[in-house]
Amino acid sequence: MADQSKYSPEVSSGTDFPPKSRITGFTQDLAVFIFPVIEGGECRSISSGKLKTQLVSLLNPLKNRLSKEPEIISVNFLDSISMIRELLIQDAMFISQSDPAATGIDEVIMAYPGFYAIAVQRLAHQLAIQEVPVIPRVMTEYAHSKTGIDIHPGAEIGSEFSIDHGTGVVIGETAVIGRRVKLYQGVTIGALSVSKELASTKRHPTIEDNVIIYAGSTILGGNTIIGHDSIIGGNVWLTSSVPPYSLVYHESKITVRERNNRQDPH
Repeated sequence: MADQSKYSPEVSSGTDFPPKSRITGFTQDLAVFIFPVIEGGECRSISSGKLKTQLVSLLNPLKNRLSKEPEIISVNFLDSISMIRELLIQDAMFISQSDPAATGIDEVIMAYPGFYAIAVQRLAHQLAIQEVPVIPRVMTEYAHSKTGIDIHPGAEIGSEFSIDHGTGVVIGETAVIGRRVKLYQGVTIGALSVSKELASTKRHPTIEDNVIIYAGSTILGGNTIIGHDSIIGGNVWLTSSVPPYSLVYHESKITVRERNNRQDPH
């Protein structure tokens, strides 16, 4: 048998990482702290003090990998929550106003997977910009497991963002998304290459303001820019930029004809 040790790097014992279950619990507590309605009538008391204690506890095992002390990161993060809440209210209002099936923002907050994925990403992003490792990614992967929507915590997303239905949506680490952007299910905003050498470069597209991207479309590449006020139709594959006010669609042919062997059902 071949010696596997020369192919496999040393794997951590796990003691220098916070427990995954506690990160997911913290994520859900954050959601409930910002919007109690997210759990409906099941009221739980979540205080900012509890959240700070949780976050410091999660950060302590990573202390040697942090650029600031856990206490400072926790205070900075908690100070950002009111701003994140305002962004999320704008998101919920935009989704409610855009979706004829929505009866109001309470329904969006409580029931829409797209909104939940956005909420967790916005929270995780605040930790990511403070250079916190591991925790932001576990948070967004938790949302991914619940919603089928995969948004990297590094992505920069403007206000009034909407993901409708959402299953299969992927948004990469260096994506930049403007304001009032709408995505539908199965959309990928991804990298043109997965080469490890490109890890420190912008690999994912920029989506400017007021863009709609319909179901099943794939947009790839760090130099790809979707100009503002454009509409990208369903099942489009794009690896190059399009100017503002573009309408991009995939043309396909559907043929309907009568079967020759049709039988009388009687």
